[in-house]
Formats: sequence, C-alpha cells, structure tokens
Amino acid sequence: MVDLNIEQYEALRSGAGCLDLIDRRWIALSGSERADYLQGLVTNDVAALPPGAGCYATYLTPQGRMIADMLVFAEDDRLLLDVHESVADQLRERFEDLIFTEDVTVRALGPDRAALGVHGPRSARVISAVVGPVEPTLGVHEHRPMAFGGRDGLLARTDDLGIEGFRLIVDRGIAAALAAALVEAGGVRVEAPAAETVRVESGRPAFPIDMDSETIPLEAGIEDRAIDFDKGCYVGQEVIIRILHRGQGRVARRLVGLALNGTAAPDAPLPQAGAAVWSASDDDDADADIGRLTSVATSPALGKVIALGYVPRELADKPGSTVDISVGDGRARAVVTRLPFVPTS
Repeated sequence: MVDLNIEQYEALRSGAGCLDLIDRRWIALSGSERADYLQGLVTNDVAALPPGAGCYATYLTPQGRMIADMLVFAEDDRLLLDVHESVADQLRERFEDLIFTEDVTVRALGPDRAALGVHGPRSARVISAVVGPVEPTLGVHEHRPMAFGGRDGLLARTDDLGIEGFRLIVDRGIAAALAAALVEAGGVRVEAPAAETVRVESGRPAFPIDMDSETIPLEAGIEDRAIDFDKGCYVGQEVIIRILHRGQGRVARRLVGLALNGTAAPDAPLPQAGAAVWSASDDDDADADIGRLTSVATSPALGKVIALGYVPRELADKPGSTVDISVGDGRARAVVTRLPFVPTS
C-alpha cells in the first residue's frame, strides 16, 4: 500500500481535493431511439432521463453478472456513458453488434477527453470560481454544460467517494490548465491513495476493484443506486428478479466492511487487496478460507485499518462477528462492520 498523504486526505474531508480521473472513457449514443435501445440493456431507467439528468447503472450478462458499471448522462442530442477504461472497447463493440433496425449510433470518444474529480465540502465553491456558479440544487448525476479555455465541457455532480463531489469532463488539451486553475482557486491536488481512503471509509465499491465479472450487483449492495425494479426488461433481469422474489434477496456472499482490531501502527504490516478471509479460530489448521478482501485503507477517521471484502451471507448478516485476515505470513483478527465506516454525505 502507498503511504497516505494526510494533507490530501484532509482536503477531501474538509476542503476541496482535485483528482485526475485517468481511468475513465466515454461512449456516446445518438439517434432518435437511443434511450429505448439502452433501456433494454442496462439495469436503471434511462428512458425516463430528461436532458440534464443522469443515473448510475450496470450492464449484466444473461446470468446477472457484471460486465460494467457506468454513469449515464442525458444530453439534448445524445446519451453519454462514462465507463472504466478496461471495458470501454468491449462495450462499444457489443452495443454496436446489438443494433439491428434501431436508429442508434454508437461512438467512442476515445482519448480526446479527460476528466477531473473535485471532492469535498468546498468543491462547489472552488469550481464556481473557475467555470461559473454551481447551482446548490444540482442533484447527484445531474449535469450542465461548462466552458473553460474557450472549449466546451460537462460538469456533473457525482459524489463518487461518498462525499460531495463533481466530475468535469473536458477536452484533454485543456485538462492540465483546468486542474491548475482549480488549485489556484483553493483546491488541493490529491493522489489516488487519499481518494481511495475516503472511498473505502464511505463503503463505496468500485469497478473493477470490488466488483468484476463474477459479481452480481446484489452481492455488492449497489442495487438501490443501480437498479430500477419497476422498469421493463433488461439483460440479466430474470436472474435479479429470481433472487429477489424466490430467494428474498439472499445471495451466497455479500460485500461488507472489515475493521482490524487495534490501532493502525505506522510500522505494522498491512493486509493487501486479495488477501484471504478465514473463519475465526485459534487453530490455524482447522479453519476455512471463506472470502477475499478487495480494498484496504488506513482510516485516519477511525485510527485503524479497514477493508472491503466478500464474506458468506451468514456472516454479513451478523455485524460484530469476527474473522481472520491473512497479513503477510500471519493473520489478524477483524470485525464485520456495517457500511459505511464513516457517514457519507
């Protein structure tokens, strides 16, 4: 794990932290039937989005497992999909292959775009000083056009880290100048470790770190944000509905918080993402490997090491239960904890 810069962390918690979102890519859907077309593919209700609105959604296999998650922004003449770089080409190709007679055009915006995240309680004030007033009524995933350096862009409220936050999507050629202007206005440049710490404290799973091609959205606990249970058919819906109706929403494993016992000593070994989770036992030879960590952070707010990871449903339903976590050549005791660790905005 990379050492946490506490000044950057405090900027996110009490000021405005500015982060390069280097792993984001964008796909644009245009054509008169774009909304109805995408409505039949993803889990949230994109057909109901007026221009200026947006949502968080997932795209699933027929078996209900995640291919990607995305932010969907409805503009006047297109739907803009904000996706992780690892799945951008796959999504574009698949969406193109699924067009039959529909009036839809799929276009990758490619490397010509860049994004900056600005997060923290002063983020709106800092952004307003650079690109004009940010409306206090701007809801999560709502967005508006913006301009900087004579070029147009998009400003969206996203709250990615579980705190107030915004995403600025601009031409790559002006991204560095925009970042400098945000710092000049009072923002603080932050690196990934600080942002990841806040994200883990907020209990926000990220794709493809905490969710991947083996994940059902219900396992990750994102259904309230990502799935509209009243919309029509979409790929993978049958599996989701079967789990909800026949299984009362029960899945075999669930993402939980895991808090290591004791304080976070500076020289203490830390668990790593991917470390095994074991049933708690004093006899190391008698226990069983029951899960995996996905994200790990040292929390300044709690003064201890925390993690996100998957454990069997029976343990997930019993916060306060203990497990063991592989740390180097040994193990450390941890407590199953309800998310978020730190209250989100």
